[in-house]
Amino acid sequence: MRSAELFSGCGGLALGMSRAGYEHALMAEYDHDAVETVKHNKAKGVEHVASWPVSAIQDVRQIDWQPLASTLTVISGGPPCQPFGIGGKKRGHEDDRDMWPEAIRAIREARPDGFLFENVRNLTGPRFRSYLDWIVLHLTHPGLPRGEGETYAGHLERLSQFQGGEEYRVLWQVVNAADYGAPQIRHRVLIFGVAAHLGIAPATMTPTHSRDRLLWDQFITGDYWKRHRMKPQSEPADSRDLARVARLRLLKEPPAGKPWMTVRDALNGLGEPNGRNNHIPQPGARVYPGHTGSPLDLPSKALKAGDHGVPGGENMMVKEDGTVRYFTTREAARLVGLPDDYAFPRSWTESMRQLGNAVPAQLGEAAGRWLKEMLTSVELKGRQAA
Repeated sequence: MRSAELFSGCGGLALGMSRAGYEHALMAEYDHDAVETVKHNKAKGVEHVASWPVSAIQDVRQIDWQPLASTLTVISGGPPCQPFGIGGKKRGHEDDRDMWPEAIRAIREARPDGFLFENVRNLTGPRFRSYLDWIVLHLTHPGLPRGEGETYAGHLERLSQFQGGEEYRVLWQVVNAADYGAPQIRHRVLIFGVAAHLGIAPATMTPTHSRDRLLWDQFITGDYWKRHRMKPQSEPADSRDLARVARLRLLKEPPAGKPWMTVRDALNGLGEPNGRNNHIPQPGARVYPGHTGSPLDLPSKALKAGDHGVPGGENMMVKEDGTVRYFTTREAARLVGLPDDYAFPRSWTESMRQLGNAVPAQLGEAAGRWLKEMLTSVELKGRQAA
């Protein structure tokens, strides 16, 4: 399936989509360092990345979609989340970095069969909920752009009162990347759309992994500890899981699905930092209130990018002896789902910024496959009807 990837960053979502079977005809990213990272790995011949159409920075505002009109199956991407994040000034659509209008323009002009966009969970909160409503309604009717001088509130009202047929059927849901195989607890909002003429009603994604199944493997069967050749632990270190484990002990069958992937799972076989392949120690990690690091036997806390590099106290692990250290770039790349031959040629701070902004590739692949299965079902129905 032919696709276009917007706001591609260092390639987390793009790699997930590639693994799901999409062929990127266009990739756009405005950040010079992120583009250089992708170009570096393209030159190395990293699987999937080697065929990506990336050669220079590309501003989505300058893209002419006419040559790609009606040739793309899917458009995907993560518009910059800084205007809507928990940190920062939270200026939303008043922020110059808000690129949702450009994402919607891409849908209006390219007319793909479907699309997949992601952003911070904060977009669904009370402060930005009306803007999320505007995004969803505008994606439903991309052919009704905002008029010159028209406010977002006025455009939202006009879209909500429009009596014509919908161009896309749109659905949004909040997901945790850990529920789809990523060794990272990262809550995001996904916005899916399918062209209305295809006759598909989008449905929410079903999680494939769970915390309960991890706790079952850890404290009911002990399989987790056996797999890591460790002495079984009798109860979870996190007191909030005690009630969960007590309830699980009453079950006769394990919870459905797969266990959450933990930091220990993700880093298995990598060993301590050795100064090679971006696996380089970074000094200065310390604990303070609200910044306590990620335990080894759960998915990591969300990697953070920060407006000015990595915030102090974040992006670190809690070691066996209770001390903390920063994740190396290589370890963080594993938490994002990038392969070990995917290199980061920039500094640790810059590389961690890119990784903190990245969509975990596991989530990207799961969402890409979900959308692909829906679009493929249309082809199957068509062949069966014929």
